[in-house]
Amino acid sequence: MNPAEIKLKRTEAVLAELIPEAITQLSDARLHEIDVIEVKCSKGRSDAKVYLDPHDYSDEERRFFLKQLNKARPVIEDYCLKDQGWYRCPKLAFEFDDQLQKQQSIEALFKQIEKERNDES
Repeated sequence: MNPAEIKLKRTEAVLAELIPEAITQLSDARLHEIDVIEVKCSKGRSDAKVYLDPHDYSDEERRFFLKQLNKARPVIEDYCLKDQGWYRCPKLAFEFDDQLQKQQSIEALFKQIEKERNDES
């Protein structure tokens, strides 16, 4: 791993710790229940995607949370800046991570196919 990749990983790890802290400082208590799964920064560390745990939120709840987080984005970025003493913070983009649900549905399809094959035999 080269030094640039190490800095990138370090920034991602720091943001993964700071963003949940910043969210708990917000006045809207409904946002406090949101869990950050992962943070992925762009190569230049100017942008970062923040992946959130979807739990069992409805589409309406997800839209609400994303809207509120996008409104609070400057406050969260400012919190990270002040905590780390950075010159600038990556611009944060929030989205729910549906990879686990997709993986579970694919596994369910495979099990269904296997069951159908066993029933035919």
